[in-house]
Amino acid sequence: MRLILSLLVALSLPVYAQHEHSAHHSTAPQPAALTEGVVKKIDKSAGEIVIQHGQLDSIAMPPMTMAFGVAEPSWLNKLKVGDKIRFAAEMKGGNAIVSRYEMSK
Repeated sequence: MRLILSLLVALSLPVYAQHEHSAHHSTAPQPAALTEGVVKKIDKSAGEIVIQHGQLDSIAMPPMTMAFGVAEPSWLNKLKVGDKIRFAAEMKGGNAIVSRYEMSK
């Protein structure tokens, strides 16, 4: 009886481990989708960038022009008015921020 129980436990471990791995993997947060935008203003003193953008599903925001904080302040020195970008936004502390961006082609 002990041998049968040991065999059942040994055979079920790989299945359990595979289930745990796939369950953990599927719950990993997905990065927000990138949205097209045009830089309209950069306010270094406020740490903000104004972007005219399309629909932002990640923060339930319709297309508009609005100010965003930035995840990395150095981005304010790299971007300039008129730049076309693709960016992701998220809410942090009640404020919309650009969490990542790339230049549009």
